[in-house]
Amino acid sequence: MWIKPVDESAGHPQNVDNLSWATPMPAVIALTVGGFALLVAAFLTDNDPAGRVLISVGAIGLWIIAGLAAYQRPRLWIDSAGRLSVKRLSGIHTYTREEISRITLVPYPRLGRRVPMLELNVRHPGEDDDRLVIFGRWDLGTSPQDVYDALEQRGFVEER
Repeated sequence: MWIKPVDESAGHPQNVDNLSWATPMPAVIALTVGGFALLVAAFLTDNDPAGRVLISVGAIGLWIIAGLAAYQRPRLWIDSAGRLSVKRLSGIHTYTREEISRITLVPYPRLGRRVPMLELNVRHPGEDDDRLVIFGRWDLGTSPQDVYDALEQRGFVEER
């Protein structure tokens, strides 16, 4: 007999089989701490006003990246109804299997080597063109190959 665990702490059971992928929280925390370290360095730079401004801009940039990564958690997930959801800055977009035209792994050249990226081509009802959504290791927190395999296992990837 197999027992499926559920989390009933919020008053409503949640299926623990849902899969989600996001930027790792330690990376978000490291960006935030790095921003504070740059801010301290900016205050310690007393004889170079231009350097102080550039270091401060760098700190603000790190905080912006950390905030965006934290806001968009999780980036990609499969809900209990079997739909694929993507969280972007413009909000959450949910796609059924029929709305997903294609899911592929594409190797892109990066820093002298080829790294895999997960590409989703989606089409909302009533639209003529596909929309391309690309996820890398930073977005997913794991190898895009692992996510591709999980999506293939759950029937989102069409057989070739």
